[in-house]
Amino acid sequence: MLIGYMRPSQEDPNCEMQHSYLTEINCQTIISEEHSSAKKRVQLHHMLNHLNQGDKIVITKLFTIADSTRHLVEVLDVIAAKGAHLHSISEGIDTSRTSGYSFNEIAKHLLEFQSDVISERTKQGIDRAKQKGATPGRPRKPDENVTRAIIMYQSKKYSLAEIKAETGISKSTLYRYLEN
Repeated sequence: MLIGYMRPSQEDPNCEMQHSYLTEINCQTIISEEHSSAKKRVQLHHMLNHLNQGDKIVITKLFTIADSTRHLVEVLDVIAAKGAHLHSISEGIDTSRTSGYSFNEIAKHLLEFQSDVISERTKQGIDRAKQKGATPGRPRKPDENVTRAIIMYQSKKYSLAEIKAETGISKSTLYRYLEN
């Protein structure tokens, strides 16, 4: 069964263009979200839960069905687990075709690639900051305050609350320095 799925977007707020494409392709059922928000996509969840083997979801753009690469991979996994397929008109993607890599595999590789890019950029940014003299992480407390806090703690004359009020060193920070 061909199932058309659409949701409002900036360029098609009433889903008129999407409806036109889905009708042209002869979708037996057309499902429409009432809003464009990424949250509470009730119709999408209902459609995915009631898919049957051999069904094909037809959309005009990948963004219609997913809001991120990770979300797309999750949706593709659900569709594949049900033995169904996805056809995106704009991108020319049809997961029912079996030639070459499956689109599901490509999307998973893209997700890994996206994660790797973010991780690498973060590491490069931290390295550049270190080269400029910045230290990553939370700023360290001045050494004289730590030393004073340790002396106060070891004297056993002050409570942890008094040590914190006097030096600004919290209980967990004090214990961390005492362990070293």
